[in-house]
Amino acid sequence: MLLLGTLALVPSTSGAGDTFSCKDAEGTLVIGNVDQHRCVGRVTKATGGSTQGRRTPAATSGAAVKAILLAPTAYTEHVRSAAQRYSLAEELLHAVMAVESGFRPTAVSEKGAIGLMQLMPGTARDMYVRDVWSPEENIEGGARYLRILANRYQGDLVKTLAAYNAGPDAVDRAGGIPRYPETQEYVRKVLDIYHQLKSRNAKG
Repeated sequence: MLLLGTLALVPSTSGAGDTFSCKDAEGTLVIGNVDQHRCVGRVTKATGGSTQGRRTPAATSGAAVKAILLAPTAYTEHVRSAAQRYSLAEELLHAVMAVESGFRPTAVSEKGAIGLMQLMPGTARDMYVRDVWSPEENIEGGARYLRILANRYQGDLVKTLAAYNAGPDAVDRAGGIPRYPETQEYVRKVLDIYHQLKSRNAKG
């Protein structure tokens, strides 16, 4: 298997329908169009919205790096285990998680992507995730999917991340990052955080 942490990088949406918003038991805002069993109290329904694509990247790079350093130890252990199992850089998984969900295990996108790694229900099933709300299983499923995409694109990290966000069909049609502003911004943010973490860890 290829180690994404050592690969050279290649330079280089649709609106939602009816969605709901509510707060979960931890007080975290949840927005989505799927199972509302995480909701506590009043559920507000909204039509449309400005969020583009499958999800909205949840973090700026500076805030994300701080969030990673303050992330629960359990997430760190889950990330380490998944990174070793799928020959991925831990920094990559942390960066994806930061942009996908901002480290919110109950996050739900307008399109129905769930959890820390924002897995779509179909992807979660394909990655053998039984409980998509479980941080451990969600991270495991996201890492497995990243490995599959990395193998598909022969270790090209840019295409791998673009496919994680927009889907491999869109990347194949475009021959690289699709001309989706969300996906282009997503790849930029993940790579920015990834390189900051790699640089920080290299300095000890």
